[in-house]
Amino acid sequence: MELMTEEGLKMHATKPLISTYRQAAMYNCLTEMLHVALVAPEIPPNTGNIARLCAATDADLHIVGVTGFRMDDRALKRAGLDYWDEVTLHRHLDIQELWASAPDSRFLYFSTKVHRQYWDWNYEDGDCLVFGPETRGLPETLLSSNADRCLTIPMANANVRSLNLATSVGIVLYEAIRQLHLPPRK
Repeated sequence: MELMTEEGLKMHATKPLISTYRQAAMYNCLTEMLHVALVAPEIPPNTGNIARLCAATDADLHIVGVTGFRMDDRALKRAGLDYWDEVTLHRHLDIQELWASAPDSRFLYFSTKVHRQYWDWNYEDGDCLVFGPETRGLPETLLSSNADRCLTIPMANANVRSLNLATSVGIVLYEAIRQLHLPPRK
C-alpha cells in the first residue's frame, strides 16, 4: 500500500481497500453495521489493533485524512496480525467525505474535552464512532458544531490526560454492541 498522502487518498477515497467477500448471512454476527472512523491516526500499532478489533466485530474501519505512517508500516501490519483480509477498510480525504460515505449514519465524536459519558448514549445500528489523532484529539470546531453528539470515557484520575486510542475504541465499540444485542436496561 502507498503512503497515506493526499494524492494517495484521492486515488482510493471512499472505496473499500481491504475487504472480505462477506455474504449477507454472515452479518448476523456481532453487529449489523457499526463504523469506526480514525481521523489522522498517528501511531501504527494503535491503528493495527483497531483494525483487528474491527475485524473481530465486523465493523467497518474508516481512515480519514493523512496518517502519521505508511499503510505498509511493519508495526501496523504486526498489530493487525493476519486479520487485515477480514477488515473492510475505507479511506477518505476529509471528514466531509466520511459523512458522504455513510449518509444514513449518526456520527458520534469522542473526546476528553466533553462531559457526556459514552454509556449515557443510546447507540443504533449504523452509528459511526469517530476518534481523533492520538496527540491532539478532534478539532474544537468539529466538537462544538456537533456538541449534542460528543461523548467521553470518564477517568477517575485527573492527572491522566487520556486513554490509549485502541483501548478507547474497544471500550466504546463493545458498549455499542452490548446495547444493540442485549435486552434494554430496566
